[in-house]
Amino acid sequence: MSSVHSSPSARATVLPANQPRQFYRGGASIAALRGGGDDREFGPEDWVASTTTRFGQEESGLSRLPDGQLLRDVVNSDPQSWLGADHVSAFGESTALLVKLLDAGQRLPVHCHPDDGFAKQHLGSRFGKTEAWIVVGTSGANPVVYLGFREDVSPEVVAEWVRTQDSSAMLGSLNEIPVKPGDTVHVPAGTPHAIGAGVFIVELQQPTDFSITLEWQGFLTDAEGAFLGLETATALETVNRSGFDDALLESLIKRTGELGEGRVPLLADDAAPFFRADRVHGSAELDPSFGVLIVLDGSGELHCADGSPLQLSRGATAVVPHAAGQTRLEGDLTTVLCRPPSAGSHA
Repeated sequence: MSSVHSSPSARATVLPANQPRQFYRGGASIAALRGGGDDREFGPEDWVASTTTRFGQEESGLSRLPDGQLLRDVVNSDPQSWLGADHVSAFGESTALLVKLLDAGQRLPVHCHPDDGFAKQHLGSRFGKTEAWIVVGTSGANPVVYLGFREDVSPEVVAEWVRTQDSSAMLGSLNEIPVKPGDTVHVPAGTPHAIGAGVFIVELQQPTDFSITLEWQGFLTDAEGAFLGLETATALETVNRSGFDDALLESLIKRTGELGEGRVPLLADDAAPFFRADRVHGSAELDPSFGVLIVLDGSGELHCADGSPLQLSRGATAVVPHAAGQTRLEGDLTTVLCRPPSAGSHA
């Protein structure tokens, strides 16, 4: 293998927690996994290897490396080492990925996200916000998620639900889907959705913080923050009002919990233009790529092309640059490997 030339900072690194304040309550799962402080009240999300800010914020949401540098700034200073030449050609200096741990201590509101076209036209961004959920834990009697309208809904009905903040009608119109660890859900942009209390996920997203919060009453202080500063009518153009039938739902949801050995691709085929995720159990060779590793269980090491091993144990989150080269996971550990889309398959 040829030697890998990179800046000294472009190394696989275990990251500290990064839990920007949110409007909803978390549970105990992030602290239980990571072994850190229990910031469940309004720290229900850990933004892992994030180069994305919360909407309208200067720094909130950005990950820092252990030396205090912002990952965003370090990537921007040497994008070829961090992301690889093909990725930079396709996506520029963006990692094209946002990964979160999300622990819903309460049901999240019904909301959706804009697609790339809407984001480009109205929000000045090449990326919208398609996302996917990997369920890694559940608690409570009835862990569920909500995905897509069960039947077609007219724009007038959606607008009335939002105007009157009819929570029961909005939630009742969605497909309610029981989930368990190992289940994954692809959430195309525009899909109205919510995550139920007690559902703990690894969430992959396009690298934005764009949410259209249809059900804001009881969650946000007022409607002002619900629509990204857009007029309500414009914001509601993002909503996919088509009904999701069983065949469509089946194409978006995978049940992978029984597939325990080796390397398991986790996401629906439709996710490939947006991000990739695998569950890796035990030792495995990993091709060069920017990646985010989340260790769900066990311990081991990540061996990089320069020979340096990175120690990993349950709860660790790590960022891996393309310049780490061909890497190898070794040990008795279970990880989720999250990667941006391949340069040839981006949307």
